Amino acid sequence: MKKQIAVIGLGHFGSSLAKALFNMGHDVLAIDKDEKNVQNIISDITHAVQADGTDETVLTELGLKNFDVAVVGMGDSIQDNVLATVLLKKLGVPYVIARAENDLHQTILDKIGADKVIFVEREMGSRVAQGLNLKNVIDSISVIPGYSVVKLEVFGQLVDKQLSELELGRGGKWDIAVLLIQREREVIFNPPLGDVVASGDMLVLAGNDDSIDKWVKQMKDAKDEKEAK
Repeated sequence: MKKQIAVIGLGHFGSSLAKALFNMGHDVLAIDKDEKNVQNIISDITHAVQADGTDETVLTELGLKNFDVAVVGMGDSIQDNVLATVLLKKLGVPYVIARAENDLHQTILDKIGADKVIFVEREMGSRVAQGLNLKNVIDSISVIPGYSVVKLEVFGQLVDKQLSELELGRGGKWDIAVLLIQREREVIFNPPLGDVVASGDMLVLAGNDDSIDKWVKQMKDAKDEKEAK
């Protein structure tokens, strides 16, 4: 289901998250004080604004109260991070995700009503496929409830198939975005749907957890059925 999502703070984490969410098919508004950060991402998402994410008037004028989810990605200032979280909850954003830098910071965010608190380093370091207990999924990061970015080791049924044949990408049956293909030392970002998957490739996909789960299972079932003949 398409959501309206705001990302406040466009450091490495915020920028990567905003792009991944957009590639999943969501409407993404990115906000940062730094004009350079905004310009670096403006062509990759729905909308990017140079503004102060800790200014209640600014957040109100940008219509944040109408968004489904807001992510506070600022990590360089705990004070700004906490203030932005307070304001988003005050405006009535239904689900606010806030980045924490330490355990005390997490406690504060919990107390002021953040719906989910994340530790970027811990999340990125985890090698567990969250909610996807599938052999070929070798890494997963939950970005918002029900949606993840996963790294998938290519298996037999995918080899020599175009991404469009696998019904991936925008407009595909599964609504699963292909963020990149890792092919030995080469990394192909936002690959065209005509690209052919090769043996040994790694796919980085983004989408709804259930859709990714069902797609992987369907591909594996087709492989097992082919081998049984």
